[in-house]
Amino acid sequence: MNMLYVVGFIAACLIALLLTPFVKRFAFWVGAVDAPNQRKVHTRIMPRLGGLAIFLAFVGAYFIISPAIETHKSDVAVGLLVGGAIVVLVGALDDRFDLSPKVKLLGQILAACVVVYSGVVIDLVNVPFGDMTISLTWLAVPLTILWIVGVTNAINLIDGLDGLSAGVSGIATATIMVLALMMGNVTVVLLSVILLGSIVGFLFFNFHPAKIFMGDSGALFLGFSLATLSILGFKQATVVSLLIPVMILGVPLSDTFFAIMRRWVNKMPISAADKSHLHHCLLQLGLSHRQTVLVIYGISLIFGLCSVLFAQIQDTLWAMVILIAILLSVMVVGAEAIGIISKSRKPVLQFLQKLAKMVQVSSRVSK
Repeated sequence: MNMLYVVGFIAACLIALLLTPFVKRFAFWVGAVDAPNQRKVHTRIMPRLGGLAIFLAFVGAYFIISPAIETHKSDVAVGLLVGGAIVVLVGALDDRFDLSPKVKLLGQILAACVVVYSGVVIDLVNVPFGDMTISLTWLAVPLTILWIVGVTNAINLIDGLDGLSAGVSGIATATIMVLALMMGNVTVVLLSVILLGSIVGFLFFNFHPAKIFMGDSGALFLGFSLATLSILGFKQATVVSLLIPVMILGVPLSDTFFAIMRRWVNKMPISAADKSHLHHCLLQLGLSHRQTVLVIYGISLIFGLCSVLFAQIQDTLWAMVILIAILLSVMVVGAEAIGIISKSRKPVLQFLQKLAKMVQVSSRVSK
């Protein structure tokens, strides 16, 4: 089985490496290009549609390793492929014609419904420290669709620098793969392996300086795949372990959350575009393009390691509470420090500064 994992990864990586140059030419031929503007950091016209290479590599590698997919999980894998084809098609059309947000959302919901129909549903929740199991009944389907659509768009939102979305997705995929190995979930491991290989092969052309962008076709497919794999790996879990996929996708989900908070604080429409996402803030601090991407890779890796640690300590309540408290504290302080919500309103930092001054005054008085 270990050899099959290696074969799947190498096959996906090689297919992506071979196909990406052809996809690049095709993007120029059909006019699926990204012109620079005031919100974007690139300075020349770039081809999009890189997601086609990722998806085709994933499909090609899947048929190589498909005999090893468990029979009762084959429908799920087919659902991922069909749903993935839908979001890739929608993304590719958007890369060329700039579809309306409503049309893109409709395509994402349709793809999510395909996955739900294949059997991927968050249906049971086991309460920790007890034997009670809660069935989500009628909430299962809408919650599953909401999760898939939410993660799909979160990955799309961070696709703002060369190699950023692909690298973050690759780290999240590797984390899901490690956790699936720990749980013995062969199907999730196999699907994660070929997805990771497809991403790595594409990153050869997408890392700074990029030769091609993944476009919405790639960002939507990666987000959709990560959302589906995370449900497939953790759909019947304890209440606390449902936090594991949230941690795995910590960077895109937190960036989306902070974007919503930022627009609410500044009284802007939630759908309004801006230039204050995590990567924008790091660039404004003086980091180079490559440094910014590597810093965010590091943050993603920390989230991934925390999710693995969380999976190990989920039966120890006090350890989980401490880990969650540390993560949330670091996130809030870090967000205020770089001004991702507001450049001027930083209540937590201001409180900490006042507290530090009080401590200094108290220590001087005591002396």
